[in-house]
Amino acid sequence: MSIETYRKQVTTCQQNIAKLQSDKGKVAVKAAAASKKKQDALTAARRSTSASIINLREREAERHASDQSKAQVDMAKLDSKIADEHKKLAAAQHKFDQEVAREQKKHDEVKKKREADLKKQQTEQKRAEQAQERRMREIGAGLARHEGLHAETASQIKMLKALPEQITVLFMASDPGTNKLALDEEARSIGEKLRASEHRDAVNFQTRWAVRPMDILQAINELKPTVVHFSGHGTSADALVLQDDSGRPEHVSKEGIVSAIAFGSESVKLVFFNTCFSFNQAQSCIENVDAAIGMRREIGDDGARVFSSQFYSGIGFGHSIPKAFAQARSALMMEDLSQADIPELHLKEGLSEEELTLVRPRRV
Repeated sequence: MSIETYRKQVTTCQQNIAKLQSDKGKVAVKAAAASKKKQDALTAARRSTSASIINLREREAERHASDQSKAQVDMAKLDSKIADEHKKLAAAQHKFDQEVAREQKKHDEVKKKREADLKKQQTEQKRAEQAQERRMREIGAGLARHEGLHAETASQIKMLKALPEQITVLFMASDPGTNKLALDEEARSIGEKLRASEHRDAVNFQTRWAVRPMDILQAINELKPTVVHFSGHGTSADALVLQDDSGRPEHVSKEGIVSAIAFGSESVKLVFFNTCFSFNQAQSCIENVDAAIGMRREIGDDGARVFSSQFYSGIGFGHSIPKAFAQARSALMMEDLSQADIPELHLKEGLSEEELTLVRPRRV
């Protein structure tokens, strides 16, 4: 039988039990009333001195006692029926539970088979795509054996397919005051790593030195960068230390930096603060860009250089921002384990790995 049939049986038993209990309650009321009337009649008989009245009340008490006994017998019958219905309910409930379990098992088996079929279909599709790729490579190899024009055309098509999109990394450095940082070494190391990466031609590395506040929007408007990188000093008050027209330190607030990013080029996907105490700045930038990197506390020159250069190497090899960040942190751990927890990556929610990849081949 179906689940619905067993469900109806359970419901019917529950309704029958409820009705029998209601009937039992009514009979119990009658038994209680008969008992009270019997006691009242016996009490009246004891108080009377008239033999006729005593005889009358005793007969009345016997009649009420008979009614009470009959009600008690009816209650016992109802208790028996209630017990029978409980047994039926237990049996129906057990069958219902078994049928539900069987249906769930069938559902799970169907789901498992569907998933297996889907996996098989995906495997076959992947094989078909691989076969298609092999055929395309064979066609390309055949074209290469033809006359020079055909060979050159095939070579150009292959180069276009492998050519990555170009992004611009804007490296902005400012180091006013006496506590000088090795920012030129950091820029040189980043440039070397990018030149050694697989897609070195896909990354246009631009530097700006002795940056003043007004230089930020000017550089962003000129270059329309994908990545904006700040390198220099930061303060525990969430300020970025640039310099004024006289070369003296000028503190730019977190709000000012965030505003500059918000109203800068729409091309900016990542902001990299390679400055001390910049985690709040990075976190605030997420409202306007896909990703931001900041530092929890002070970070040494060597640690900052190792981390940033390895990060851009990962980007140059076509890795996503999270993977490049993980590789950069691993490099920092090998350089100085005590600083490995300083960099922080903040990501806008809901973005896929592909959306967080800055360098990838063009689709021709």
